[in-house]
Amino acid sequence: MTFDEFRYLLRSDFHRYMGKPSLTKVIKNFVLVPGVKYSFYMRLCHYLRGKPLKAFGLFLMARVLLFHYTIKFGISIPDTTQIGSGFYIGHFGAIVVNSKSIIGKNCNISQGVTIGQSNRGKHEGCPTIGDNVFIGPGAKILGKIDVGDYAAIGANCVVVDDIPPHSVVIGSPGKVVSQAGSEGYINNTDYDR
Repeated sequence: MTFDEFRYLLRSDFHRYMGKPSLTKVIKNFVLVPGVKYSFYMRLCHYLRGKPLKAFGLFLMARVLLFHYTIKFGISIPDTTQIGSGFYIGHFGAIVVNSKSIIGKNCNISQGVTIGQSNRGKHEGCPTIGDNVFIGPGAKILGKIDVGDYAAIGANCVVVDDIPPHSVVIGSPGKVVSQAGSEGYINNTDYDR
């Protein structure tokens, strides 16, 4: 990852939290909003991971801080996870994402979400989450499945099968109940302008 890509990912993440970010807004949100702080250190670790000599110890310091915030906020998203631009953590607490999962751009993750691996069966592997997906509180997405773009996954839903684009999914196991999608749940996505 280049420095320009790193800067773009940070800018897109900040924009998702606060709209057009200013230095004052970024500092205020960095201090007060756990998702901003966690996303920053996760992105920083991902950026520094591939640098020569691990950027002279900066990688180790960033990893220690990421681990600290993993424990403090209850968010476990490895810095090796592929996550697109505009990542948004709505609330902290009990968020677990497998490092082999793939998350598209402008994804909202709420508290209590698990995006995990299945070790057997027809869906053995890890999920791929599309762009502009809303994942509600307590949702579980398990196994090698595809969640389509603009999908909305309801609270406490257990998703174990592929989800088509623009679907609203609820229940355990998750069932598609409409094609209204995530419209209205995914905000501040105009960071490319």
